[in-house]
Amino acid sequence: MHQRTVENSHPDHTHNMVKPIIAPSILSGDFGDLGRDSQQMLDRRADWLHVDVMDGHFVPNLSFGALVIKGLRNKIPKGQAFFDCHMMVSNPSQWVEDVAKAGGDQYTFHYEATDEPEKVIQQIKATGMRAAMAIKPNTPVDVVYPLADKLDMVLVMTVEPGFGGQSFMHDMMEKVTKLRQKFPNLDIEVDGGLGPDTIDTAANAGANVIVAGTSVYKAQDPEQVMDLMRSSVANAIKAA
Repeated sequence: MHQRTVENSHPDHTHNMVKPIIAPSILSGDFGDLGRDSQQMLDRRADWLHVDVMDGHFVPNLSFGALVIKGLRNKIPKGQAFFDCHMMVSNPSQWVEDVAKAGGDQYTFHYEATDEPEKVIQQIKATGMRAAMAIKPNTPVDVVYPLADKLDMVLVMTVEPGFGGQSFMHDMMEKVTKLRQKFPNLDIEVDGGLGPDTIDTAANAGANVIVAGTSVYKAQDPEQVMDLMRSSVANAIKAA
């Protein structure tokens, strides 16, 4: 519809560059058979797999580390699934190489876990992975602003990280809205309590990457739930 004018000076014209991405969290899957379980999610048209790494220190829970990512990657080769690795760890620098070698595609570290976020971003990029940064509910969104142009994605936690099954925090949507206004082309992920009843709120606020745990894994028809969430995000992007 638009004529091709020179629009480089107005990045807001390209706000349709972000795509809806549904990323089921394998933390809600069957740890006895993660490979099969994850493949089933991909067969049901999951866009990414969200891989929650917890060290029992940054968060009060222990999940798994690079060895499990590597095992999963052996079952599901590069190119067949995007591994969105959410690193809830106290020393994010320590694990970058390991996760890259294990087959991670994106490394999301927590702003709260480091004094040198720029250094961590550079380290991630040097491995060829996408660099992303997460903020916990109590962290103000403006800490992201000076770093956003170096990041591929920002994750706004909509629950306290560390445990599944918590309720979605609606008051986190203001952060998402501010980020989307300032950075129209940034992937903005939300994680925690996302499902059919909260998706519209998140999508309308400007989130385009949706982590879904129990709402997908416990659903009778996971594909239907993911499709519903994907179209909610697609509609919100169109309307923006």
